[in-house]
Amino acid sequence: MSDKPSTAPSVDREEIEKIAELARIRIAADQTAEVASRITRILAMVDTLQAADTAGIEPMANPLDATQALRPDVVTEGNRREDFQAIAPAVENGLYLVPKVIE
Repeated sequence: MSDKPSTAPSVDREEIEKIAELARIRIAADQTAEVASRITRILAMVDTLQAADTAGIEPMANPLDATQALRPDVVTEGNRREDFQAIAPAVENGLYLVPKVIE
């Protein structure tokens, strides 16, 4: 990592208010300074991560080199369509009929 000082931008109260308005979230007036401080710290962490030299590092799908155990793609249950439609309240031509909800 680099020894350079963080160049993360500082977020001020006005920017927090504008972001909150655009995001349609309410931030209490007495909390905007704290939110601005937290976002500034998050941006500083992102800058720290960006400064890490990742040249020659292979991307990982899983940090534990784990593989997903897959099951065989086979049908394990028979077609029970007729059984399910026999107990349905309303069926027509193999389709379930439902009440109209939009007029």
